[in-house]
Amino acid sequence: MDEDKSLHRYGLRPAGVNLDEVRGLLAAQTLLERRPQGDGDTELMKLCCVQLFNAAVLEDVLLIWQAKSASMDADCSIDIQLLCGSGLARTKAYLSSRRLPEADAALQRLLRCETAGDFEDFSAAGHSAWYAAYYTPDV
Repeated sequence: MDEDKSLHRYGLRPAGVNLDEVRGLLAAQTLLERRPQGDGDTELMKLCCVQLFNAAVLEDVLLIWQAKSASMDADCSIDIQLLCGSGLARTKAYLSSRRLPEADAALQRLLRCETAGDFEDFSAAGHSAWYAAYYTPDV
């Protein structure tokens, strides 16, 4: 599946079984991207992260982080803000509550990006609207 097929099949706000399929697709692409040659489709990975961002399920934060941290290309393609579909404060609290090295790494990155101003005027609704315009400019 590529980015266009995923967008057509799931839209930007998948729910239910479709949301589970997006999670599986992202996990599979993340594994491919971690290979030495980076075989994952980072544009598809980014779309999956946008879809999960729009679902705003805190448990997806680490899946999105794993995708973002899969490679340098994935890190550049997947915006740090996509971890925060439930909001910055709730995401930081969630990551703080998890006792996992990857949760701490994601939290530290969020804090650095927040200090650098990457979350100035951030809102989940605003970010979602920006991505809707990006992926569906003619709608």
